[in-house]
Amino acid sequence: MNQYKKEQILLSPPHMSGHEWKYIQQAIETNWIAPLGPNVDAFENEMASYLGVKDALAVNSGTAAIHLALSLCGVKKGDTVFCSTLTFVASANPILYQGAEPVFIDSEPETWNMSPEALEKAFREAVLSGKMPKAVIVVNLYGQSAKMEEILTICNQYNVPMVEDAAESLGSEYKGKKSGTFGKFGIFSFNGNKIITTSGGGMLVSNDTDAIQKARFLATQAKDSAPYYEHSKMGYNYRMSNILAGIGRGQFEVLEDRIKAKRLIFLKYYKELANLPGIHFMPELEDTLSNRWLTTLTIDDKLTGITSSEILKYFANKNIEARHVWKPLHLQPLFKGAKYYSHHEHQSISEALFMKGICLPSGSNIANQEQMRVIESLKKAMTQKVEMPHPISG
Repeated sequence: MNQYKKEQILLSPPHMSGHEWKYIQQAIETNWIAPLGPNVDAFENEMASYLGVKDALAVNSGTAAIHLALSLCGVKKGDTVFCSTLTFVASANPILYQGAEPVFIDSEPETWNMSPEALEKAFREAVLSGKMPKAVIVVNLYGQSAKMEEILTICNQYNVPMVEDAAESLGSEYKGKKSGTFGKFGIFSFNGNKIITTSGGGMLVSNDTDAIQKARFLATQAKDSAPYYEHSKMGYNYRMSNILAGIGRGQFEVLEDRIKAKRLIFLKYYKELANLPGIHFMPELEDTLSNRWLTTLTIDDKLTGITSSEILKYFANKNIEARHVWKPLHLQPLFKGAKYYSHHEHQSISEALFMKGICLPSGSNIANQEQMRVIESLKKAMTQKVEMPHPISG
């Protein structure tokens, strides 16, 4: 076995700062190890202050945050919710939790995120059918904000609340404003692979303090105010533990360092690979700042002579973890038959990105020699493919 087989390069592993211990130790010493406690309260306040929103709720996953947001938007059985199609399944699963139906919206090429053109088309047809969506879930893919100005204008025109899925974009900005603060609700994920982690966890944020208070009630098993256990509404066990919130506080202290590291990783990939024929990196929209959570690019096999799938197989053989861009949700068996609106009538941007896109190892703790190994492996994969003799026909 060669040396490359001995050490795997991971896509986006957790990166501990060392600051986590003081908060974890404090939780243990004070016996605040169960859900809720001083770390939870402080983490919520620190996040709200950083983002510039009025309130925040720490929960056990980003998925839980989306579920709570949809509940507060009044989504129920038989309703529809518009949702970005190029995203992880967790963005849309809460729609099913509520018994509602997802309607998927294509991406556009400048951000890879929700297409305002496709969204407008979906709204026009909703008006004609007499069935308007209860909410619109907009995802900020791989750290890049969607075209918030255009999308918000459309949502406001039709008076439908927007839920901003900023699971991957903590610290990113759109026209000087923090990601996750544009919609009625914003959600974040602190899963192990995110830019900061609590092992598992999420956050729901909003400027509607009454709504966050309702979410806090629902997320804590909806316990009514009474001298005994009284429940008049269905609730959820969604709160974050005090220990995990302590991890989050330690991670939060180095968020800006992590963003800087991620952007430098992207820059190195870009400098080394952008000039290769058929390689195109995910754009950064003007007047935005992406945290570059994952460095992503597309492979034009007509120019490179190799497909994204073949490159991923080559990486796997070199013990390098890389992945396809998300498979669009409208193509998933789980959502078979769901409505889908493409960017243009005969052009599905999300499908093209899925077929050609890959995510490169982008951990904020990736070593320089590891990143160079990824770069050289990609170059070698392309070179070997291009130099392969074509079969003689006839």
